[in-house]
Amino acid sequence: MTGKIAGILIFVTVTLVCWACGGKGATAVNQQPNSASSTTAAAGELRFKAPDGWVTEKPSSAMRAAQYKLPKADGDSEDASLVLYYFGPTQGGSAQANIDRWISQIQQADQTSSKDKARTETMTVNGLKITTVDVSGTYTAEMAPGTGNQRNDANYRLRAAVVETPKGNYFLKLVGPAKTVGHWEQAYSDYLKSFEFK
Repeated sequence: MTGKIAGILIFVTVTLVCWACGGKGATAVNQQPNSASSTTAAAGELRFKAPDGWVTEKPSSAMRAAQYKLPKADGDSEDASLVLYYFGPTQGGSAQANIDRWISQIQQADQTSSKDKARTETMTVNGLKITTVDVSGTYTAEMAPGTGNQRNDANYRLRAAVVETPKGNYFLKLVGPAKTVGHWEQAYSDYLKSFEFK
């Protein structure tokens, strides 16, 4: 009888120890995603500073990391707009594919190639590679993606950039009347130089 009780006690003890170990193991597994996401968050975010005079707007979609209105210059009928897009770590395409697409949204009055007139540049800002494009002409992008309705805005200027970060690419697009975009030239340059990942 004593042997049976001793056997049962040993069985119960072993079961409790195993259950306790299993419980701790489950907790550790459950905590791992949290500590992984903490590590990801700690890896940094893209930070930037809007220049004085720009109007910060509420982003109209989750794919927009920031959105601004650049008030129109004297004589222009419209404001310029600047949007900073982020689609995800591996989304949005390469820098060159985006540069080519942006250039194709500007047409020349004399039917020459906008690619020949576009100015592209690659720079490093606070350790981040930034590829930029600057092109003027008639802006013909779709009014809204997939609608087929195209803009036809003469004397526009498009300035855009791809910012490569450890978290993936960010895509910046500034478009508006050429005079207004020119008015904010220094502010745009300062905005690019404010980018840092930390």
